[in-house]
This record gives sequence, C-alpha cells and structure tokens, in this order.
Amino acid sequence: PSPLENVKPKNYAETFRVLHTQPRNRFPDSPCEAAAKASYDCLNRHDYVRDKCLDFFQAYRDCKKAWV
Repeated sequence: PSPLENVKPKNYAETFRVLHTQPRNRFPDSPCEAAAKASYDCLNRHDYVRDKCLDFFQAYRDCKKAWV
C-alpha cells in the first residue's frame, strides 16, 4: 500500500468506541495504528533498512500530527 493512505487518522470517536463494543479491550487502537503497522511492515520487507521506508515514517508522523 501507498504510505499516503495512512496520513489521515481514523475518526477519533469511532476508534475509541471500541471500549463500548469490546469491554475486554481497555486500551483501543490509536487512530494512526494503520500508519504505524505499515511502517513496521515496510521495515520487515526491507530487512530493517530504514532509508527504504522514509515515506512510511513520514506518513506516520503526519498522521500523529493531524491526530494530536
């Protein structure tokens, strides 16, 4: 997937509604979890060569900035 798919965070209210639908999960996912996962997946695919995943890291930073 393109790193740009993860720049916009998920809807905050929707993400934290997990608390009401799944009581066992006390700590719901971050709205930027997809961007974080994409970054880790990129690192795994490229044997942890950070330079090959810079776009994914930037997308995660942009998502966090939009969320916070």
